[in-house]
Amino acid sequence: MRAGPLDRRPRPTGSGAPARPLRAWQQAALEIYRARSASGARDFLAVATPGAGKTTFALQIAADLLAAGEISRITVVAPTEHLKRQWAAAASEVGIDLDPDFRNAAGATSSDYTGVAVTYAQVAAHPALHRVRTGARRTLVILDEIHHAGDALSWGEAVREAFAPATRRLALTGTPFRSDVNPIPFVTYLPGTDGVLRSIADSSYGYADALRDGVVRPVLFLAYSGEMSWRTSAGAELSARLGEPLTSDQTAAAWRTALDPRGDWMPAVLAAADTRLSQVRAGGMPDAGGLVIATDHATARAYAGMLARLTGSSPSVILSDDPTASSKIENFRRSTDRWMVAVRMVSEGVDVPRLAVGVYATSASTPLFFAQAVGRFVRGRGRGETASVFLPSVPSLLGLAGEMEVQRDHALEKSPRDPDAFDDDALREANRRRDAPDQPDTLFTALGSSAHLDRVIFDGGEFGTPAASGSVEEEDFLGLPGLLEPDQVATLLRQRQAAQQAAARREAAKSPGQPQPVVPTARTGTGAAGVAGAGASAGMDEDGATRPKHEIIAELRRELNRLVGMHFHRTGKPHGMIHAELRRSCGGPPSGQATAAQLQARIDTVRRWAS
Repeated sequence: MRAGPLDRRPRPTGSGAPARPLRAWQQAALEIYRARSASGARDFLAVATPGAGKTTFALQIAADLLAAGEISRITVVAPTEHLKRQWAAAASEVGIDLDPDFRNAAGATSSDYTGVAVTYAQVAAHPALHRVRTGARRTLVILDEIHHAGDALSWGEAVREAFAPATRRLALTGTPFRSDVNPIPFVTYLPGTDGVLRSIADSSYGYADALRDGVVRPVLFLAYSGEMSWRTSAGAELSARLGEPLTSDQTAAAWRTALDPRGDWMPAVLAAADTRLSQVRAGGMPDAGGLVIATDHATARAYAGMLARLTGSSPSVILSDDPTASSKIENFRRSTDRWMVAVRMVSEGVDVPRLAVGVYATSASTPLFFAQAVGRFVRGRGRGETASVFLPSVPSLLGLAGEMEVQRDHALEKSPRDPDAFDDDALREANRRRDAPDQPDTLFTALGSSAHLDRVIFDGGEFGTPAASGSVEEEDFLGLPGLLEPDQVATLLRQRQAAQQAAARREAAKSPGQPQPVVPTARTGTGAAGVAGAGASAGMDEDGATRPKHEIIAELRRELNRLVGMHFHRTGKPHGMIHAELRRSCGGPPSGQATAAQLQARIDTVRRWAS
């Protein structure tokens, strides 16, 4: 007798039902599915955050339908070749055999298989073929990451044509929203209070729900700022601090400068991320891995070279045009290697649960791409695991990081004032840049960059922001324990924020009128910080006016971080180690609590090291 969908007794592998027990959300969603199916519904849309277990849920439905004789064939449609194989492997574990090597040219597969796994591109290339296959047998179609069916209007039409005869259609997605208004096939749209048609899910399980249940990891975002300089097409040399209020063009230029592998920003951030990875490994996740998401092939290889020099071992490099990409991902998943660098292939759906540290080193900024990327790090394996994602301190990414728990639906109408009305060209550009290297841009030249930790974002809140503490001490956050519950993470962050604020208040109360040394920030044509006005009175600007102490201390901290970044670039020593050596040499507390005189002494020491 077939076990019911809510039967929690262990089921042996190969019996036609998943062997691993279902989570509460999966059981609840399965109950909804059975009720809708009993009422005659053929379509079902399940929205669940990345890492929640959509594959297990879908395979439970497939096993039940096969056992009941309601279907005899399965077709899984996935975004990439690698995900086809991932689906075939997962199905095999529960006794369902899928052919991931099915090709349109063949038109058929071995009778040993219960079904096939294909890509959306395969379906779009020959929808009539897939329609015939679907109509020939009672077929369940599982549409994985269904939002991809709206990548182009022709793709949506092809999916609709190919799978219209299906007995059952199960649509899955972790990111149901899109930046365009192409309707997604087999998804229900209903008008909201504003009259706009939005997608309606039959079952939803968001990141906030999964975090509460311990299904996914909490994500700690570490945003890095720094001084950037570049040359425009007109030959003008500009400089700006990443993350400060800038025009869209200036923000884009500063962002590109930060990601340029020839500058100091990326080496510094990679060193900080590797330090964090070491802390996570030592703190309870000995096999924790890191992933750098790069913009194109050339930068991916350059970042891999940096990591090789930093760690002494070459990371895995995953490129979209590499025929061995899938095997490389699988090898990394099974290994204990530290780092992987990828352009495509690992942005969506790929299951590497040991990934716990990420570097978002790409210029893509659409909500869809960001959600897909961050989803690679939230797949939890046990209580207390946390994820750390390093990213540039630019407004668009900071906003997305602060809205991790926001659930969006796909709207078929947009207005220019709609905050979700993101340009679809940007999404297509993000996808293109994952596939191929950019052409050289002769109208833009990155000249120099530095990096320092700007703020930490967790659970929608910001910690250690300059507005709150005057600076952010990097080692305070890189050294967070590797295993922490979400409430413990928030508690530690609040404690460190409070300590920094208290130290700043004590320092300000000591001698509010006493002038302190100042390090001016004049720049040379190459963008490197230079010292100007050496004879100027301490604590005064070029006009002789007294400067507020917080401005002086902030400049000293920026200068110290810049010099530490340069020293890292020369020696390869992690930033935390350099700061620790300076404190041993000069004395005093961490730089977030140091006086202006103590900061000046450390600046002088780093300069002596370079001379």
